[in-house]
Amino acid sequence: MYKIIDDEVKIDTLIKEVADEAAGAIVTFLGVTRGIEGDKRVSYLDYDAYKEMAEDKLKEIGEETKKKFDICHISVVHRVGKLGVGEASVGIAVSSPHRAEGFEACKYIMDRIKEIAPIWKKEVWNGGEKWKGKE
Repeated sequence: MYKIIDDEVKIDTLIKEVADEAAGAIVTFLGVTRGIEGDKRVSYLDYDAYKEMAEDKLKEIGEETKKKFDICHISVVHRVGKLGVGEASVGIAVSSPHRAEGFEACKYIMDRIKEIAPIWKKEVWNGGEKWKGKE
């Protein structure tokens, strides 16, 4: 599953998507809204995406990852809209025969999302805001 969503990231759903009897490991990652950024107290993040292209890029990243690592399945969702502190913006689940490949693949997927997915983040705090990610 590679989806842009506008509601809560449900890690249990992602885990079910990647379950496989050949998997000895399921590695998960949740990216959550930090309440502190430098000297600012973050109020919320606002994510926007070019949905169709972003889903295509998530799928492309999944295909790249499957070629690089010995894994069974991948499931990735990225949330858009206004997210409060502590809410998850991205969820990744990777199943693999062994844990090392799962951890490496999960990190690779997150790094590639930041590099190529058309998803933008605006950080908002008391008295200001800033688009992040392409500085």
